[in-house]
Amino acid sequence: QVHLVESGGGSVQAGGSLRLSCAVSEYIADKTCMGWFRESTGKEREGVASIDSDGDSSYASSVKGRFTISQDNAKNTGYLEMNNLKPEDTAMYYCAAEFRGGNRLERGSWSYWGQGTQVTVSS
Repeated sequence: QVHLVESGGGSVQAGGSLRLSCAVSEYIADKTCMGWFRESTGKEREGVASIDSDGDSSYASSVKGRFTISQDNAKNTGYLEMNNLKPEDTAMYYCAAEFRGGNRLERGSWSYWGQGTQVTVSS
């Protein structure tokens, strides 16, 4: 059963922008925290950004200043705004929900995952 659905991925040139969305189903009890991760070929899934119930966000150093995480609780939707994209940002992007505790940029800290949306950045 799918509880998180990502959208908004695509192909852009370096320097371009994309906004990813993550729709959260009613099945997910805690919709106030969300994480975004990415996985590129040959690499492990890495944390990109997260936001907690107080609206505090954290980012991987590689995306800080370029990516912005946000959420619209009325719509049960989270967003990842990505600007000044680089070829190294190419990956499948996943959203995560139901924070278990610990480091919010670690994969094991989340219970539920979407199926991903592909982002491809060409030089």
